[in-house]
Amino acid sequence: MTFDQEFKTALKLLPDTEKDKLILRLLKHDVSLTNRLYFELVETETAEEKREQLKSKISKFIELWKGEHYATMHIYFDAKSISGMISEHLYTTKDKYGEISLSLHLILGIMEGNNHKIGGLIHGYNYKLYIYVYAKLFKILMLIQKQHIDLHIEFKQDIESIGEYIGNNPPLMKLAINNGLDVNCLTLFSIPTNLNDIYKDIRDSGFLR
Repeated sequence: MTFDQEFKTALKLLPDTEKDKLILRLLKHDVSLTNRLYFELVETETAEEKREQLKSKISKFIELWKGEHYATMHIYFDAKSISGMISEHLYTTKDKYGEISLSLHLILGIMEGNNHKIGGLIHGYNYKLYIYVYAKLFKILMLIQKQHIDLHIEFKQDIESIGEYIGNNPPLMKLAINNGLDVNCLTLFSIPTNLNDIYKDIRDSGFLR
């Protein structure tokens, strides 16, 4: 929603006490914005501390996923929920580094918790889960590209480990090839400069869905 200049000017002319009442009333209906303002104005914990707290929470999920009784369907829905937590963390703290590191922690956890269960054709929730993983990997690589070059090395080990998980599992490798994911980009930690265009072409062709 956009606001015209006349409306903006009128808001500026409101008395401070009236503005305060309106802000508090509006914040009651926007929890995410409330959390962000609280973090910026009042919170004593740093973005790094909040990142570690969320990483610990993700690690608890990862331990559950390693159990043989834990179905892929549950991992899939847990992963979607965790992605929401990471997005909320980013919105609250503006921690772009944390968005990448937490997302990689999530993907590695999925691999650790489910890779050994994959055999033969991938279908059902296994298919949904790994299509979700591959689409997220593209986005993670694009986010890494936006970071300062000196920070890229900090994500290298995790990216290579994910590539090895995929490369050592033939069904996952086949799924990657069929959906345009070049696993060499992961195992060699070599991100194409035109990755955004590659991802767009893959999506436009109907893959990663």
